[in-house]
Amino acid sequence: MTQFPAILCRLYTGTELTLNRLQPLTLLGIRIWVAIIFFKSGWVKIMDMENTKLLFKYEYQVPYLPVAFAAWSATIFELLMPALLVVGLFTRAAALPLLIMTAVIEFTYQSHLQHAYWAMMLGILMIFGAGKYSLDQRLLCVK
Repeated sequence: MTQFPAILCRLYTGTELTLNRLQPLTLLGIRIWVAIIFFKSGWVKIMDMENTKLLFKYEYQVPYLPVAFAAWSATIFELLMPALLVVGLFTRAAALPLLIMTAVIEFTYQSHLQHAYWAMMLGILMIFGAGKYSLDQRLLCVK
C-alpha cells in the first residue's frame, strides 16, 4: 500500500489540529443554543401557569403523570437546566432531563425534525461534556 505524500499528511494533520482547537467553542455554542430553546419554552410556561396546566391537560396529554406535576416539572426543568448548561455546571446531568423531555415531546405529542437536532446536541453534551469554557472544568476538575 502506498503512503500519502508527506505534504498531504502535514496538511491533513494541520487541519485536524486547527479543527480540534475549535472544540471548546463548538461545545459552548451548542450549550448556549440548546439552552435558549428550552429556556424560552420554560419562560412562556412560567408567565401563565394556568394556561400551561390547561395545555398539559388538553393538548400535550403527557401519559402517566398528573397534569399539575407535569406542567410544573417541565417548567422548572426548562428554566433550571438551561441555566446550568450556559455556565457549564453539571452539564451531563443537566442535559439528561432535557433529552428525556425531547423524547417525550417527539413520541407523545408531535414529531418534528428539530427534535432530532435537539437530541443530537444534547447527546453531544452528554458524551463530550461542557468543554474547556465551563464551570465543570474549573470547579469540578472534569476534563
